[in-house]
Amino acid sequence: MSEPTGAGGATDELIAELEAELTDFWRRGRVRARAHSAVIDPKMDPSCYPLLMSVARRAPVPMSELVHALGVGKSTVTRQVDAVERLGLVHRYPDPDDARARLIDLTDHGRDRIQETLAAVTQRWRSRLAQWDPVDIRTLIDLLGRLGASVGDDADLE
Repeated sequence: MSEPTGAGGATDELIAELEAELTDFWRRGRVRARAHSAVIDPKMDPSCYPLLMSVARRAPVPMSELVHALGVGKSTVTRQVDAVERLGLVHRYPDPDDARARLIDLTDHGRDRIQETLAAVTQRWRSRLAQWDPVDIRTLIDLLGRLGASVGDDADLE
């Protein structure tokens, strides 16, 4: 008996294998986020790492954009911004274009800590990928982007 296939011929077995691999990948990512958080500041809660990286990529960024980018509630983002602000990693200030909004930006200290951490992360990735063909790395990036775009936020799980 042949295994059911979906669009493009993906078998249930392949889909289950992909889901398992992604689950392991995300778990390893959480472990890395904990380690990176501790390097940035030993007092930083690892749950703030995605927020800090979002600020680093988009700074200065409105709070509302962080809520959307992170897919969490406003109160969660506010608590996380409060936490990293107390550590001196970010600061917030009024948005000159919208008096009701606040912008979040890295402090010099926060920028330095992130740059140091990312330099070490880049070196580790460089070492891991030293034997990879650059075409394979580009293919992986493209495929992950394609998968991410097709999955979205999985709001359809309900």
